[in-house]
Amino acid sequence: MSGAYEGRQIVGMDLHRRRSVLVRMTDTGEQLETVRISNDPEYLRQVMARAGEAPEVVLEAAYGWYWAADTLAELGAQVHLAHPLGVKMFSYRRVKNDQRDAADLADLLRMGRLPEAWIAPPPTRELRGWVRHRAKLVGLRSSLKCQVHGVLANAGVWVPMTDLFGVAGQQLLADLSGGERLSVESRSRLDSTLRVIAALEFEIELFAKLVNGRLRTDPGYRTIQQIPGIGPVLAGVFVAEIGDITRFTRPQQLASWAGLTPKHHESDTTVHRGRITKQGSRLVRWAAVEAVQRVGGHTRLGQHRDRVAARPRPQHRRRGRRPRTAHPGVLRATRPPHPRPHHPGRHVDTGTSVGGVRPRYTRWWARVVQVMTPDCRRRGRPL
Repeated sequence: MSGAYEGRQIVGMDLHRRRSVLVRMTDTGEQLETVRISNDPEYLRQVMARAGEAPEVVLEAAYGWYWAADTLAELGAQVHLAHPLGVKMFSYRRVKNDQRDAADLADLLRMGRLPEAWIAPPPTRELRGWVRHRAKLVGLRSSLKCQVHGVLANAGVWVPMTDLFGVAGQQLLADLSGGERLSVESRSRLDSTLRVIAALEFEIELFAKLVNGRLRTDPGYRTIQQIPGIGPVLAGVFVAEIGDITRFTRPQQLASWAGLTPKHHESDTTVHRGRITKQGSRLVRWAAVEAVQRVGGHTRLGQHRDRVAARPRPQHRRRGRRPRTAHPGVLRATRPPHPRPHHPGRHVDTGTSVGGVRPRYTRWWARVVQVMTPDCRRRGRPL
């Protein structure tokens, strides 16, 4: 039947590191073929040749999905990317195998219930690779600098300057490296660490130039630097990680995508609110926090940041005791309660819906959305 079927086909692909399973089915859910292939573009083309014209293919955003999505797009397929958290329920089944996973992905797509993730175009993925690689190099350099401080601390060397790797600090390191104050073991570790730091600084500067050269003519890259606290490095992070800003219609959606909105679990009269979800790009959250910390205290956003920082932090509670308030530090001021009567003489704070949760620094994200849109129009009140 698979060779004679002429209708629109839906293909579910369970992608793995070495092999993958593909399940072809009709619009009504009738399976046409189940095949396991090695992860090679040529084998994938052979299977997709039997899927008809412009099939719809769904695969999970698993490790190494770039090649499969690009190959399917070249073959004319409509590629859908399943969000890993949206299909996490597959792991709780009593019978779980690759064939059922691929078939369930196709069924979700066929019924319109697939939790989809955005497929970034290849240029955006390449830019993300540069930005993330530079961030990893900076992390390695910071780790090595901490090791230098550890070597000096173990040797009892007092560091009088605030920046050990500044001009005065470099002179101190040169004296220690060429002198006899450190032991042979400590001096060899110090020299080795300094050589690696110098190599990392060259690579960091190289990838910073690559990112700036790629985004030199990007209007969003130039415009977003008008926001206080955002420079070339943070602007590159935002442009690369966010990608197409037009896919967010409201600042709240951008904040939710970045994982900066609080958790909200509600069932009947029970409401639990927690800290931010952190389900998103960790690099974007880091860049947002760095940018907000550099906003001047005389601005409206800087004053709000200082007020939030001045609030007392919630005390640690003993295990087994439920908190009286879910998050008294920040959410109480950013999300007003909406009580409603439930029983005579009793009121229950139900809060707002998930879409109505106001995240921290929503006005700052609104400014990001405003300046990164193609027309760069200002909507709403300025910061």
